Amino acid sequence: MKNTLTLLQKFNAHPDSRCWHVAWNPTGTLLASCGGDRAIRIWGREGDSWECKTVLQDGHQRTVRKVAWSPCGNYLASASFDATTCIWKKKSDDFECLTVLEGHENEVKCVAWAPSGNLLATCSRDKSVWVWEVDEEDEYECVSVVNSHTQDVKHVAWHPTQELLASASYDNNVCIYKEEDDDWECRATLEGHTSTVWSVTFDPSGKRLASCSDDRTVKIWKECNPDGGQGDSGSNGSWKCICTLSGYHGRTVYDIAWCPLTGALATACGDDSVRVFKENETTDPDQPVFSLSAHVAKAHTQDVNCVTWHPKEAGLLVSCSDDGEIAVWRYQAEA
Repeated sequence: MKNTLTLLQKFNAHPDSRCWHVAWNPTGTLLASCGGDRAIRIWGREGDSWECKTVLQDGHQRTVRKVAWSPCGNYLASASFDATTCIWKKKSDDFECLTVLEGHENEVKCVAWAPSGNLLATCSRDKSVWVWEVDEEDEYECVSVVNSHTQDVKHVAWHPTQELLASASYDNNVCIYKEEDDDWECRATLEGHTSTVWSVTFDPSGKRLASCSDDRTVKIWKECNPDGGQGDSGSNGSWKCICTLSGYHGRTVYDIAWCPLTGALATACGDDSVRVFKENETTDPDQPVFSLSAHVAKAHTQDVNCVTWHPKEAGLLVSCSDDGEIAVWRYQAEA
């Protein structure tokens, strides 16, 4: 059997608008999407197809750029170009806007929950990364503002098990942050891309990080401890690039997702394509080799903005595009 990426369904999620981002809830029963129409839509599976269950449209005044579910699945955060982040609380089949996080000077580009659910990170065109703390009363407090980037910050992503944060920026760099004496600080700056870094994703173990860029490459970074492996993750901030995937993408790589179940790496590209890369299992972990496993050339009619793997069902992949559509794919690696 050959590696394949099969289209299961495609639907118009944000008509006459861009669909910027899609995110699964932790159990994979709901999919949230957001777009240039200022709306957030919640999709649920009905038999073999996906149908819109709820539309959240009173939270933001401008484009909603990213959405993220809390680890418990009861909250949804949305980041918007109106400089705010909304926190929505799930109430049976509906959602209510619980609170609005303000403070960024302009567009909020991304929001992400820490695995504990007690921390939230946001990033903005104002070049800053904010870390927020959540208490039992659903009160949100900004505990740290970090200005380690010199340009627009595009994306933030948490380590899968630890309170370690990564960010990607228009300044071509990736920063890794860790809390130190009640304040968050940049512990490592990953330099290597020659243009904007659009997204980052940790592998399921958290030992490696993948980044994708306007330079049309994907880089794999691994944490290495030069002084004999002392300390926990990120303590001495040494990450090095152990692999670069180049020559595959025709334009900007906008998003990258590492499958938590299979280890497959999916990319969303400005050449309208979706690609899946698979790691060669026989290679040295410090010098991995990834090969192109599946490629759909015209996955969408315009730029692909986001790819995300289903958290529970191996091989189920979703993408969304400037064409306003969401596509659901089945990835099958050869047996």
